[in-house]
Amino acid sequence: MNILFVDTVHPLLEISLRKSGHICIDGSSFNREELLEKVISCEGLVIRSRIRIDRSFLEVARRLKFIARAGAGMENIDIEAAHEFGIVCLNAPEGNRDAVAEQAIAMILSLFNNLNSADREVREGKWLREANRGHELKGKVVGIIGYGNTGSSFAKKLSGFDCTILVYDKYKSGFSNYFVIESDLQNIFEKADILSLHVPLSDETEYFVNDAFIRNFRKNIWLVNTSRGKCLRMDDMVYHMKEGKVLGACLDVLEYEDISFEKFDIRHSNIQKLDTWQYLIHSRRVVLSPHIAGWTFESHQRISEVLFEKINKLKF
Repeated sequence: MNILFVDTVHPLLEISLRKSGHICIDGSSFNREELLEKVISCEGLVIRSRIRIDRSFLEVARRLKFIARAGAGMENIDIEAAHEFGIVCLNAPEGNRDAVAEQAIAMILSLFNNLNSADREVREGKWLREANRGHELKGKVVGIIGYGNTGSSFAKKLSGFDCTILVYDKYKSGFSNYFVIESDLQNIFEKADILSLHVPLSDETEYFVNDAFIRNFRKNIWLVNTSRGKCLRMDDMVYHMKEGKVLGACLDVLEYEDISFEKFDIRHSNIQKLDTWQYLIHSRRVVLSPHIAGWTFESHQRISEVLFEKINKLKF
């Protein structure tokens, strides 16, 4: 098959595909028009997040048999249109689930122990022990929304911290085990100290966590988002941080990111969003990172390994 690579991925995928007799075409520097010209003659497409594969793109790609996304989320692919055209859509959440889970825990520990501010203060010659007294994860109740690859990996790794782990997944049931308690949202609202999001971005999950959602919690909570920025309405979260309902936040993803996740720009946002951003970057109760949960050297290779295995199993 002719396979067009829209984005750069770990070279192992291309090497493995070539060894299997496929022709790999590097389109990582092509613009949309150039990609459309080339995809006409291709049976496979490998992407990350650089462009949206919408219906108009697929209408041109008449020979296309599969789309393989080097990552977990599929929101930049029109899945419904792909299915209409008989195109198989693949992703590789197995490849970076552990990296996402590890970073979520790292961010919580950093927030709980004031590591960002403490590190900065020591470098400035300040030795503030009492001001940096922290919290322990042990004994906390953690609510997890979504029990797919990342949610389940996060729960498993978190179990070693002696937490109570409540998990809600609208589309799964029967997954309780020795460290996870299957739960409904109301139980999480009632008991959680920490809420961690592990859901894909869709019409259903866009701004899933908003003002009304946060008001449902009985306790004051910490928020963790390593899924997609637009699953959390940041203006609402900051409002509740100012009110004391949200104690702190770990944000690897921001609603200001563009589709590629390679940059974000709030310069043209409204005043409220600019105020929100200023609050976030100046608060010691917020830990930020640039969409790197899942972005490790190991996961980079593992994603390609997973995709190759899935592509290799396709029968056309």
